[in-house]
Amino acid sequence: MTDLTGRTVLIAGATSASGLAATRALTSAGARVVATGRSSAKLVPLAALGARVETLDLSIESAVVELSRRLRSDGLPIDGLLHLVGGWRGGGGLAGQTEDDYRALEISFSALRHLSRAFDDDLRTSPAGRLAIVSSTAVARPLAGGANYAAVKAASEAWTRAVAQGYAKAAREAGEPLRAAAVIFRVKALAGLEDRLAAAYSELWGAEASELNDSTFDLQQKG
Repeated sequence: MTDLTGRTVLIAGATSASGLAATRALTSAGARVVATGRSSAKLVPLAALGARVETLDLSIESAVVELSRRLRSDGLPIDGLLHLVGGWRGGGGLAGQTEDDYRALEISFSALRHLSRAFDDDLRTSPAGRLAIVSSTAVARPLAGGANYAAVKAASEAWTRAVAQGYAKAAREAGEPLRAAAVIFRVKALAGLEDRLAAAYSELWGAEASELNDSTFDLQQKG
């Protein structure tokens, strides 16, 4: 496992099984983990693993900006961001895709936009910044019953690729090597892949940013 001693990683939406697996993997590798969620009670198991926990709603931009300021003032600019905010609503064909469903799913995209902006300077100036989102194979083959979900995931992928371009542009204009990378992990279903996702994210620090930036990785169950 890549040694992450000295790295600080923010896990956004950490109260899922994936968040628990990622926290366990990252802390075991020596990283300082900041785990966020909307429920303080659900953050307790993450604190037990050694994570610093922060209770907030990531869809509120001012709360995200305040978190970034607080971490910097505490001497914890982040080196990594793992975006796990998400969920599923769908079914019923195209007519079954309600506006309420879309707005609930859109929270993930809003959180990603807020986080990537608030922590942009941290990640670009880190010796090795790593941002990753979890997307879906539905982006490549959207179905009517999951139109809302696929649309939000596609928007999140486009945003992440724009973040990657921003990292590359900033490094080029500064005449410096690229040190930050934004990547996409695609899954068909995340259940059962929690440990693989955690390992794949941790291993991003084992490769050069120039090899990773603007990449998409498909994570599948081992046959």
